[in-house]
Amino acid sequence: MGASSLDSVLRQSLATHLAPFAPADGQPPAAHLPGAVAHEPQGHADDGADDARGGHRAVFISDLHLGTPGCQAQALLEFLKAHPCDTLYLIGDIVDGWQLRKRWFWPQTHNDVVQKLLRRARKGCRIVFVPGNHDEFARGFVGHSFGGIEVQAEAVHTTADGRRLWVIHGDAFDGVIQCARWLAIVGDELYEFTLKLNRHLNRVRARLGLPYWSLSAYLKHKVKKAVNYVSDFERAVASEARRRGFDGVVCGHIHRAEMRSIDGTLYCNDGDWVESRSALVEHRDGRLELVHWQASSFETVRAGSRKPQRVDA
Repeated sequence: MGASSLDSVLRQSLATHLAPFAPADGQPPAAHLPGAVAHEPQGHADDGADDARGGHRAVFISDLHLGTPGCQAQALLEFLKAHPCDTLYLIGDIVDGWQLRKRWFWPQTHNDVVQKLLRRARKGCRIVFVPGNHDEFARGFVGHSFGGIEVQAEAVHTTADGRRLWVIHGDAFDGVIQCARWLAIVGDELYEFTLKLNRHLNRVRARLGLPYWSLSAYLKHKVKKAVNYVSDFERAVASEARRRGFDGVVCGHIHRAEMRSIDGTLYCNDGDWVESRSALVEHRDGRLELVHWQASSFETVRAGSRKPQRVDA
């Protein structure tokens, strides 16, 4: 099957499975469906940046939450352009089905992200999509490949220096989601409200010349139960990775970028693209690094501040 046919299958699949999330008063316009616009993303011409050659050995990103106002799609496009790679792992919550079910939101920049991923796959980058809880509809396609994007329940990545990393979204280790889904949905609504407040707050900060600041991240650090939840999650994930014989684990889900050793097992969380704008990258020598991207949009105060802030492991 040719690339154009695969792209068509991907578009039809997304249209079919995202259609139930559209408002009850009508289906979303075809032009707003992921992949429906067959032109280059605005301001991101095909200049060779999507060629895997010369970039990282692997890049891990998760929790994009396409389909929500909180998704920082423009910053993500800038990051992807600056970080070509051999293998790109999309570790869940790429499309936010929970929010799209309630209200349809799909601006052009979200189309642009999907188009960029499809184009990168066509140019030889291996892309592995591990669905999360917000895009759980895609779990029905595990084992299939759409537009060159492989859908897997989990993955195993071997670094250049021989370490075996277990790649998962991480929602299976979230007791709230596993035992009380309704509570998770209520919490998701509160989180969306916090993000909306955060966007307004940072517009004001930008006018005052102050840097981007995450209100929700601040609240999570201040609330003891939230801190304990994160710590318990990290230890549970690392423990299971160790039990399965892996050297480490790469996950997402909790929107907190982190890289550290837990009882001898490497724990990596690549963060998210609604708050931290972070990713995990593997260099050619196998070295892993967390990258915090400073976007050129309003969230970042100083124009032209596009250099990534790096955290070494």
